[in-house]
Amino acid sequence: MVSLGDIDSESFVMCCDDGSKDATWEVINRLHAADRRVKGLSLAHNRGHQNVLMAGLMTVKEMCDAAISIDADLQDDPEAIVEMVAKFRVGSEIVYGVRSDRSTDTRFKRLTARGFYSFQNAMGLETVYDHADYRLMSRRALEMLGSYGERNLFLRGIVPQLGLSTSKVMYKRNVRAAGESKYPFVKMLNFSVDGITSFTSKPIRFIFLIGMLFLVLDLIVGIWVLCAFFSGHTISGWSSLMLSIWFLGSLVLISIGVVGEYVGKIFTEVKGRPIYAISETVGLES
Repeated sequence: MVSLGDIDSESFVMCCDDGSKDATWEVINRLHAADRRVKGLSLAHNRGHQNVLMAGLMTVKEMCDAAISIDADLQDDPEAIVEMVAKFRVGSEIVYGVRSDRSTDTRFKRLTARGFYSFQNAMGLETVYDHADYRLMSRRALEMLGSYGERNLFLRGIVPQLGLSTSKVMYKRNVRAAGESKYPFVKMLNFSVDGITSFTSKPIRFIFLIGMLFLVLDLIVGIWVLCAFFSGHTISGWSSLMLSIWFLGSLVLISIGVVGEYVGKIFTEVKGRPIYAISETVGLES
C-alpha cells in the first residue's frame, strides 16, 4: 500500500453511502470509531453511482491535494494507487486506472464492453478505453470538475474534457468478492446512451443523414414505379408496401425516441435541481 512517505499523514479514506437500505452506514460508523482516518457521508436518497461519486469528490476537494476514487467491490487493485501517486508527484493532474486485460470477464461481457467503448467513440464521445471511475484527480482538477453544472452526470466523459495533463496506470482487475455487477448489459447500454446524449448531437445528425438517404432511395423507387406503370408492367406490391411502411414506421419511432432523449435531458437540466442531498456525515464535523 501507499506509505506515509508518499502521502500526508493526515490523509483519509472517505466512504460514500448511496442512501442504501442495508447496514452500510452502520459499517462505516464502526470503521470510523476504530480508525479516525475513515470518514463517511450518506446521501438522503439513492441517487446512482455517478451522483454519489460526485458527492464524495466535491466533499473532499477542499481538503486534499489529490483524491482517488475507487469502487468498494474490491475489483480495482488498490496497489495501483502507489503508481498513481508517483505519477501525480511528477506532474500528472489526472491519472486513469486502466484495466490491463479482461480475463476475469465472460466472453459476452468482453464483447459488450468493447462495443460500449466503440459505440461511444463512433458517436464522438471522448472516453478512455477500459477505464471506469478508478482515477486520481488533483485539487485543481476537482475544482474544474465542480464548475460543470450539468445534472446528467457522465464522469467518464467529463473528466477527459478538463484538458489537464494526464497519464495511465495499468492494473489487473480482480474477480468480484461478493454481489453482482451493477452494470449488466441493459444498464451498460442505458449508461452509454446517457453519455452520448449528454455530450454530442451526432445521433440527431445521423438520423438526418439516414433521412436524406431514404429520400434518395424514395426518388429512385418512385422513378422505377412510374416507368413500370407507363410500360404496363405494374405488379401488385402489397408485400413490399407493407414492409416499407413497417420499416419507415420503425425508423420514425426510433428518430422520435432519440430526439426525446435530448428533450428529456433539456427538461432535467433547466429545472436545476441538486443532483444529491447529503443526509449524514461522520468524521467531517470539524
